[in-house]
Amino acid sequence: MFASYDIDIAWDEMFTADGQPRPHYLPLYERLTNLSAEELYRRQQAADATFLNQGITFAVYGHDDGTEKIFPYDLIPRIIPAAEWSVIERGLTQRIMALNMFLRDVYHEGRILADNVVPRDLVYSCAYYRREMRGVRVPRDVYIAVVGTDLVRDADGRFLVLEDNLRVPSGVSYMLVNRQVMKRTFPTLFERYNVRPTDHYGQALLETLRALDPLQRPDPTIVLLTPGVYNSAYFEHTFLARQMGVQLVEGRDLLVHDNRVYMRTTAGLQRVDVIYRRLDDDFLDPLAFRPDSALGVAGLFNACRAGNVGLANAIGTGIADDKAIYAYVPRIIRYYLGEDPILPNVETYLACDETDRRYILDNMDKLVIKAVGESGGYGMLIGPHSTREQREEFQRRILAAPRNYIAQPTIMLSRAACFVDGRVEPRHVDLRPYILYGEKIVIVPGGLTRVALRRGSLVVNSSQGGGSKDTWVLNDENTNAQPGRR
Repeated sequence: MFASYDIDIAWDEMFTADGQPRPHYLPLYERLTNLSAEELYRRQQAADATFLNQGITFAVYGHDDGTEKIFPYDLIPRIIPAAEWSVIERGLTQRIMALNMFLRDVYHEGRILADNVVPRDLVYSCAYYRREMRGVRVPRDVYIAVVGTDLVRDADGRFLVLEDNLRVPSGVSYMLVNRQVMKRTFPTLFERYNVRPTDHYGQALLETLRALDPLQRPDPTIVLLTPGVYNSAYFEHTFLARQMGVQLVEGRDLLVHDNRVYMRTTAGLQRVDVIYRRLDDDFLDPLAFRPDSALGVAGLFNACRAGNVGLANAIGTGIADDKAIYAYVPRIIRYYLGEDPILPNVETYLACDETDRRYILDNMDKLVIKAVGESGGYGMLIGPHSTREQREEFQRRILAAPRNYIAQPTIMLSRAACFVDGRVEPRHVDLRPYILYGEKIVIVPGGLTRVALRRGSLVVNSSQGGGSKDTWVLNDENTNAQPGRR
């Protein structure tokens, strides 16, 4: 099974540099070596059938071969020891606290801008800055209640933060479904490993949203606001609504009267206290933002400003996941918490800085260049894999709008074992853990491990040919698995 498995300069999740299985992977490695390719293929087919039967799909906009695709799943889990997860957990907690304090400060006192820790013009020129939110109070001062932060390992095995997803982070449903499928794919092995559970995420999300009720009622009415069935993450919207036991609504199902939000029901209007929104700021309220939006609710912003409804995440949080602001997060952490970052950033160059811009333009073949407001693998140039024509096009874009671009060194993402074409081969991966912030901070152990299934590719996004796998976080350093058992 491992005959074609090669070790290169990238950190390997399963093997050490000399090709030996890492201790926490040994039981899994032994189990795989005792399975035939036919048996693994049968289990992969069964997993794929589960995804198909449950309608676990995503949409790829602009593709001519149909909008709905089955989410690619790899059946070999990624395993993270307890000590490594402890560092991740502390680092993410630190990060969400600092970013939340930053957002509150920007929209109120502006101390960090007055002290020039973060340039004022960089914040005010951000496409996601909402001047309308100046002075607006949000429940518990929590601006970012649901966060998905992308982590990568460098060649030394250190976890680095690649980017923060604070506006409408997606993918958590795939994390949960991956676990359900994995329990059926390797039931005995899963039981022998001491894996921390993830199935409490739905309840944890519900408790987080309850904490954002402005009036702190004992049983607030919560809804999940979706753009509708044609959205790429609609499966996730329906999945999470079922997990929490809340109503899934579209903008047309809600109305605002006297700055209060109501839901249309068969029994009449029902007051809504908290909205978990899965659409961007621009489309939330045609009276406050884009007047041509048919997805939002007229008057919703005024209801938020009046303190009559909680919104997760708050309007205007996109400042903190702007890729140019990202470069300042270590300073933001030190400014508000007086601590060094536990999880470091990837080194970042800002095209709006003249010195950085010259460096970027002189080294485009070595860097990854990103548009500051794009996601899903779009608006990106991977220098070592680019053509001269592509680099020339990005040079024109950078010179035309330098504020819109950043660059980073090409990080050789760590690699994990995957079942591909009847063999176990390494593929590059990242990790997106999910953080909840309501009355307290909750981080469900694990996250979505995304996989670049194309050989040699560094792009893990599903829209760019990527897939995912289950992520096992162990309870302690002893896996409690017995390597000799089959």
